[in-house]
Amino acid sequence: MGELGHGLRDRGWDVDVVTSAARDLYTWKNELPEGTSQEDGMCVTRFRTVVGTDRRARNRIGNRIGTGAPVPLADQYRWMNAGVRVPGMHEFLVDHAGDYRAILFAPYLFWTTFACAEIAPERSILVPCLHDEPEARLELFKPTFEGSRGILFQTEPERELAGRIFDLPPRTALIGSGVHPPASYDPEGFRARHGIQGDFLLFAGRREWGKAWPELLRHLDFANSHLPRPVPLVTCGVGEIGAVPPNVRVIDVGYVSDQERSDAMAAATVYVQPSARESFSRTIMEAWLAGTPVLANAAGAVVAWHCERSGAGLPYRDRYEFAESVRLLLDRPETRTAMACRGREYVLGNYRWPDVLARVERAIEEWT
Repeated sequence: MGELGHGLRDRGWDVDVVTSAARDLYTWKNELPEGTSQEDGMCVTRFRTVVGTDRRARNRIGNRIGTGAPVPLADQYRWMNAGVRVPGMHEFLVDHAGDYRAILFAPYLFWTTFACAEIAPERSILVPCLHDEPEARLELFKPTFEGSRGILFQTEPERELAGRIFDLPPRTALIGSGVHPPASYDPEGFRARHGIQGDFLLFAGRREWGKAWPELLRHLDFANSHLPRPVPLVTCGVGEIGAVPPNVRVIDVGYVSDQERSDAMAAATVYVQPSARESFSRTIMEAWLAGTPVLANAAGAVVAWHCERSGAGLPYRDRYEFAESVRLLLDRPETRTAMACRGREYVLGNYRWPDVLARVERAIEEWT
């Protein structure tokens, strides 16, 4: 949303940002100054986060939600309101929503969207970042999806999923998500800085259950037990590595800069996207821009859609297809090169920021 705001500002829109004083989505600790300031030509207003105290009750309800079990609407509200809230944002929009032509909210799952998008639904445009998860089917999100002025989706599978769950408003648009091509890449520099030689798989992002990190380790353990030469897994991002199977070597380079991540993408032999819960998957776009093919979990409708449209990725359904896909890509550099070229063309043809911003502008102009 920050890049979207900057892009619209550069195209002549007056953009205000109303947000929290937190910078970490795990702790929600108030680290940034509260109040209003001018930043990069935009008026930014930050409010304190408030974290619910009854974590035990929230976790109990959340566990039931996570299993897909029926949860009464009252408990859904308790679960949402016992999490992280930003009351000052709600009060601000109650007072000032009428000052804006449109108010964009993202993503759907946070209290800031759930509570604040209903203040002025006739001005609310939802950018849901929706993927297939039990929370998406909770009744308490129906007013947000069904009552907003319009919804901006990043991919067609995301829009199709929303249409299966909700009665969508008449105004929806497919906008994609913008990706900035780096000015340059330094793959050999990345290898030298981290002491990496030979082929390697790369995973960038949150190392957690929801992103299928443990499953990736298990699949690679199986693959390496059958490959002539085991291939290491390089990872950058946040989250614990956890228990590593015997046939897996993990090289963790930690949380890195955008440029260093781009260099890692260019240095990798294959980029792996194990997550089935994606609404867009920016990292596979970054891999394709860097000239690296993608191996992706076929259970993720969005990444499978990207792979099919681009011809630049191999979807796998189980550990056997994972292992054979790794073997094929390691053994056939010409195949990797051809796939990577198609991937770069796909990203540049669909997800340049000017094109995405034009689609957003068109939606706002037509809907408001």
